[in-house]
Amino acid sequence: MSAVKVLYGFHAVGVRLKIAPASVLEAYVDPTRRDARMKQFLARAQEAGVRLIEADGARLARLCGSTGHQGVVARVQELPQARSLDDLLDALAEPPLLLVLDGVTDPHNLGACLRVADGAGAHAVLAPKDHAAGISATVAKVASGAAETVPYFMVTNLARTLNELKERGIWIVGTAGEAEQSIYQIDLKGPTALVLGAEGPGLRQLTRKTCDLLARIPMQGAVDSLNVSVASGVCLYEAQRQRPAVTGG
Repeated sequence: MSAVKVLYGFHAVGVRLKIAPASVLEAYVDPTRRDARMKQFLARAQEAGVRLIEADGARLARLCGSTGHQGVVARVQELPQARSLDDLLDALAEPPLLLVLDGVTDPHNLGACLRVADGAGAHAVLAPKDHAAGISATVAKVASGAAETVPYFMVTNLARTLNELKERGIWIVGTAGEAEQSIYQIDLKGPTALVLGAEGPGLRQLTRKTCDLLARIPMQGAVDSLNVSVASGVCLYEAQRQRPAVTGG
């Protein structure tokens, strides 16, 4: 039997109801919230045959460990990770587009990156097992359902994994503020892994050396860097813009 975990917030629980309603064991809802959004959620849950339990805000916060539950918490069975990274890549009928996060430890940043990756059509997100955030209830909440739809692979040795991607013909493009070329000057139509580091330290030295090339995001104002989730969006959507025949853009 698969493990049980907690999801919270309308987006995270709503996406699970959409993609795997049978995996939702029960949903706890705040009976004092009677707005249209809650009514829509209740109708969807009832249609899926989910057991609904009324709970006040304090109990909901205890269940999920956060006050940002929006009045909705669910206990769900973990969905099995469908395949390994190799299996995923072998099954693709189009050039891979991967997002690689090096040293992103904040769960809010990871959740936002997963949300961007889902929207931009990335096939997977990769991160090292050390110095990286794992999937948690907070990540799932911030990801607004994308933690359920975007494969997230945590690898033992990031540099080795990047070299293995190179052997598959995947172009490894790292981001760095001092790079000579801008992301808009790079051909991203082919198999590509975009590698971004945490805001501040950026890419680790070994990761940087493993990249095929480095590119920068042009900065026109006073600040010299972007939040990693924003930077991920800029890079992934540039790749999507360049490959309309692949992503349907």
